[in-house]
Amino acid sequence: MIVSEQSKAPASVSDYIAIARPDHWLKNIFMLPGAALALIVDKETGAGSLINLLIGFGSTCLVASANYTINEYLDGASDRFHPTKSSRPTAQGRIRPHLVLLQYLALAGTGLWIASFLNPVFLYASMFLLFMGILYNVEPIRTKDRAYVDVLSESINNPIRLILGWAAISTIALPPSSMLISYWMGGAYLMAIKRYAEYRVINDPVRAGLYRKSFSVYSESSLQLSSFFYALTSVFFLGIFLIKYKIEFIISFPFFALLFVWYQYIASQPSSSAANPEKIYLERKFLFYVAFLVVLVFVLFLVHIPGLQYLTDHSVVKDLRLP
Repeated sequence: MIVSEQSKAPASVSDYIAIARPDHWLKNIFMLPGAALALIVDKETGAGSLINLLIGFGSTCLVASANYTINEYLDGASDRFHPTKSSRPTAQGRIRPHLVLLQYLALAGTGLWIASFLNPVFLYASMFLLFMGILYNVEPIRTKDRAYVDVLSESINNPIRLILGWAAISTIALPPSSMLISYWMGGAYLMAIKRYAEYRVINDPVRAGLYRKSFSVYSESSLQLSSFFYALTSVFFLGIFLIKYKIEFIISFPFFALLFVWYQYIASQPSSSAANPEKIYLERKFLFYVAFLVVLVFVLFLVHIPGLQYLTDHSVVKDLRLP
């Protein structure tokens, strides 16, 4: 009885802060590759790049929190069927809708206001991030409920974050398209793996379908197979970018491939942190490997390795004739 009364108690200030998910702000580090890419491609990035990137990061955190706010509230009814999310204030009906709307408008408005101090591309990308949040969460479209479309529409936030990191320090309109597609498909891989891990945790197709409508269509095998497709597409376009912009980057390719395989292994474990990517910090060895990969790419950016250009020089093949 005590639990029942507590579950009906009005939500506290901390509950409203929680639905904005500040613990998910770590995901905005996906802006950093966009900034690094700008440094590689655009030779005119200024000395104030770091300050602009910090401002842009703060703006993106607020815009993302606006999306999380409506996501959490609109998922309240279905979260009651989830083993752990059922304890959230939204699932218990303790969150007031007018306060949710007020919080959404405050976060979105402040985020866009800060974004307006950077260049127009950053502002438009921020607005697009908000727009995709509405498409993903709000009826009648609510792409979150549509199998495969849910993964592709949520993961498009990845290339948006890439553009935000790029636009924070560069005046060139957009990053290379090969990297945008690779980033999108990489995000789709992460989302598909997250759903795969969630589906396995629930371990009940009927209950899973009540929690997430798209789970009525998905199965373990379809989620796994789709994640393979997204991973292959991502590394294909990544390879195009690596070869096109700096041939030394090709050395990092097998290490990127291993990154996907390792994450797949993490997702296959019981109580996998892949179901809650914000808890990936628990995978210490994996994070050390990611840090190693970042350092490797940085070193390859600085060095020139003679002879690698022959890997893409067709004249070399033509000259290798038998006597």
